[in-house]
Amino acid sequence: QVQLVESWGGLVQAGGSLRLSCAASGRTLSTYTMGWFRQAPGKEREFVAAILWRGSSTYYSDSVKGRFTISRDNTKNTVYLQMNSLKNEDSAVYYCAAVLLGTAQIIQREASYNYWGQGTQVTVSS
Repeated sequence: QVQLVESWGGLVQAGGSLRLSCAASGRTLSTYTMGWFRQAPGKEREFVAAILWRGSSTYYSDSVKGRFTISRDNTKNTVYLQMNSLKNEDSAVYYCAAVLLGTAQIIQREASYNYWGQGTQVTVSS
């Protein structure tokens, strides 16, 4: 079992930055592909970014590409999401997710992930 806990969401002005953390316990993350998803009120949960367990290749949705950066520190068993140039439409609950091993073909699908955190709220104000 893998337990995931997101943190460092909050309220930020448009154009600002936040860095989310996802700390894992129970297993080492080195063999897990990690993803970030988000869900805004009244909308479905959507893929934001992912980082593969092997080689640490990264993938992003078109809406965040160039603004967000996903990274991992396996020594700290933690994954990060650096969010820059935030927009109002980035406001959502952000979830961290994990899947053992994982490939580029499955990372954008919510159903691919076995473990989820409880989410952290990000609110971007004008």
